Amino acid sequence: LLHPVTFSGQCKAREIKFLIHGTIVSPVSPKAWEGLDQGKWLTFYGVSGLKVKGTGEINGRGWGWWNQSCRNHPGLALAPTAITFQSCKTSSLSELRIINSSQTHVLIEGSDHFIVKDVIITAPETSPNTDGIHISSASNIVIRNSRIGTGDDCVSIGDHTTNIDISRVKCGPGHGISIGSLGRAGNFVQVQNIRVSRVAFKGTANGARIKTWQVGRGYVRGVTFENLFFNSVKNPIIIDQNYCNVRGACKELPTGVHIRDVTYRNLWGTSSTHVGITMNCSQSVSCTGLLLQSIWLKSAMAGKRVISSCINAHGAAIGVVQPAPCFQD
Repeated sequence: LLHPVTFSGQCKAREIKFLIHGTIVSPVSPKAWEGLDQGKWLTFYGVSGLKVKGTGEINGRGWGWWNQSCRNHPGLALAPTAITFQSCKTSSLSELRIINSSQTHVLIEGSDHFIVKDVIITAPETSPNTDGIHISSASNIVIRNSRIGTGDDCVSIGDHTTNIDISRVKCGPGHGISIGSLGRAGNFVQVQNIRVSRVAFKGTANGARIKTWQVGRGYVRGVTFENLFFNSVKNPIIIDQNYCNVRGACKELPTGVHIRDVTYRNLWGTSSTHVGITMNCSQSVSCTGLLLQSIWLKSAMAGKRVISSCINAHGAAIGVVQPAPCFQD
């Protein structure tokens, strides 16, 4: 049993190995965080050359928090992230099993040149806000050879992130791999050079998703989704540039995060809904430079067809694209 703890740098050693064997568990009761930062459990701050690895398991035992999550109870405080890497450079996380976090399992924030590989991250599909890995204000991040299945995004990419490479990941259950949500506070967003490749999605709510708040500003650019497989995914390809917190009543605003130069290449599999490709873009700041190349999506239900849906989406298609593209150009 380990209570909330922070390991702080800077450290004199160029390389620090933090080995975990056996199982680390958190307190079950939220009362253990009284007087502490409720957003964190295990934290590494300002440590460079850090290698966290081992054969062990980190168990957040988050069921004490899930029934009072901020998703279902907006007035409550955030629940703890299982493991946070803040301002860590040239570091890595590998080979561990991280399960049942109260909220996000792994947070990489304000860090540079960080690698996550060979990890398993799991939580019940019904657990709220339990993202597998969330990246924020970070650059040069690699995620590979991992299996992630939770109650939220397998991987989510937040504001001010550049040079992110995600590959050879099995995703599901969960909400897919998401760029966003971005610009929630009406802030200026800078997200660029994102590559997602060789990912298999199974039974997820989304596959390749970009989601931005209407009140946001800035840009998402230079994104590539390639060699992705979808097995009964609700929204295999989706852009939602009109996101707001009023379900079904998002009014048009003059602001928006500009999404441009996004490539979808060699994507195939099955959609569990009628619409396999959704491009819901802003009237004031439309999506531009979208490219669909070698796309083959069919319905997960025999005899059903799959269509594309586009609003203010501008781009081109190369080769076979099924369902047929619906760009405004």
